[in-house]
Amino acid sequence: MRVHFHGAAGEVTGSMHLGEAAGKRLLLDCGMCQGSAEMEASNADPFPFDAASLDALVISHAHIDHIGRVPLLVKRGFRGPIFAQHATADLMPIMLLDSASLAESDAERFNRRRAHGEAERQPLYTKDDVADAMAQLRALPYDARNSILDGVEIAFRDAGHILGSSIVELWADGRKLVFSGDLGPKGTPILRDPTPIARADLVLMESTYGDRNHKDRADTISELGGILEQAWRDGGNVLIPAFAVGRSQELLYWFARYWDEWNMSRWQVFLDSPMAGKVVQVYGRHHDLFDDDARAVWRDAPNPFKLPNLHITASTEESMAINRIQRGAIIIAGSGMANGGRILHHLRNNLGRREAHVVFVGYQGAGTIGRRLVDGAKWIRIHGRDVRVNASMHTVGGLSAHADQRGLLDWFGHFDPKPPLALVHGEDQAREALAGEIGERDRIEVVLVRPGMTLDA
Repeated sequence: MRVHFHGAAGEVTGSMHLGEAAGKRLLLDCGMCQGSAEMEASNADPFPFDAASLDALVISHAHIDHIGRVPLLVKRGFRGPIFAQHATADLMPIMLLDSASLAESDAERFNRRRAHGEAERQPLYTKDDVADAMAQLRALPYDARNSILDGVEIAFRDAGHILGSSIVELWADGRKLVFSGDLGPKGTPILRDPTPIARADLVLMESTYGDRNHKDRADTISELGGILEQAWRDGGNVLIPAFAVGRSQELLYWFARYWDEWNMSRWQVFLDSPMAGKVVQVYGRHHDLFDDDARAVWRDAPNPFKLPNLHITASTEESMAINRIQRGAIIIAGSGMANGGRILHHLRNNLGRREAHVVFVGYQGAGTIGRRLVDGAKWIRIHGRDVRVNASMHTVGGLSAHADQRGLLDWFGHFDPKPPLALVHGEDQAREALAGEIGERDRIEVVLVRPGMTLDA
C-alpha cells in the first residue's frame, strides 16, 4: 500500500491524498485550496495525476477544503464511484452547488469589467458539473466495513468534526491505513466524540492545532456571552464569520441553550446564508447522529433552528436589508475566513463603526481577510474599497471544530502498537510542535509530508 501526498501537506486546505493498493488507485478527498489569491488560483491547475486513472474517491467530510475540486475531477475524466458517509452525502450537493454559483458569479463579474483584449474568465466548474459529479456519489453508514473495489475495503468512523465527518479505515494488500480526516474536540455540542482506533500500519492525521490547546469550552461559552452583553451595551451589531456547516449550527445551539441567561430575545439573529438554511434541514434529518446533550436541548429548550427571533435569509434583497439595521443584530454569514461570501458586505458596512463587534470562531487561513483582521489590520480592502477598521475584534478559540494538541495526542494514543505517523492538514509550526510531542512520548518518527512525497504502509 502506497500513499502519494498532493494537498494539505504543509498547509491546512486542499486535502488530497492518492493511495495505491491491490492494483487500484484510490483518492482520499479532493479539496479546494483556500486563502490567498495565488492559492485559490492554483485550484485550476492540472491535477498531479490522471483523473481518468482513478478507480474511486473517498470523502472524509463535506467542508470545501476537502470536497471543493470534486466536480473538477469529474469534469477532467474521473468516472469511478465517490464514497461518503450518509450525512456527508446529503451535504455535498449543497456545498458544491454554492461553490459553483460563487465561481460562476465571480467569472461573470470579472468578464463584465475586464479590460479590452483581456481573456474571458471561465468558472472552475458549473452547476451542471456538480450534477454530473453527484451522479457518482454512493452513501455509506458509519461503522460498517464495505468492499468498495476488488481487494479494497473501507469503514467510516465518526470523527466528531461536523455532521457526517469521518475517520477512514482502509484495508488492502493485508495492510491497514487510517486517515483521520478532520478530528473534532471531545465535548463538541451536537456531535459525538471522535472514535478511537486501535490498529493501523500507517496513520495520516490532521494537525491544524498541533501547537496549541483550546480554551476550556465552559470558559469560552462564558466569554461569548460576555461579548454579546458588551455589544448590546455598546449599541452596535455583532458579525460572526462562520462556515455554513458546523459552526453556524453550533452558535444557534448555544443561543438556544442560554436563551434566558444571555437575554437572547432582545436580539435579531440573522443566519445570512441560503446554503446554511439548507444545511439546517440536513441536520434536522440526522438526529440519530447527535449526542445525548443535543437531544436534551432539542427537547427542553427552544429549538436552535426555530428560534423566535431567527431569520434565515435566502435572497440577495433580504441580505441587503440587514445593512439598514444599526444595532441589535447578530449576523452569522459565510465565509468563515471572510475571504468571500455575504460576510464581506456586512464587514464593509460595519467595520468602520466603533460600536460594532466582530467575533471569529474558527481557524483563519493565511492570506485571508479574517487572518488580517485577527492580526490587527487597521485597513481592509473589500470589493475594491478601503475600509477603516474601528470595530472591536474577538477571537473565541474554544469553539474550534478541530481537536487541539491535547485532543490529537489523546486520539493517537489509542493506537497499540504505535504505527508510523504522517502529519497532514497543518502549517509547519503546528506540525513541528505536534511531531515533537508525539516523538518524545511514543518514541516513533513522525513524518511531516510535503506535496509529491510518497510513503509505504
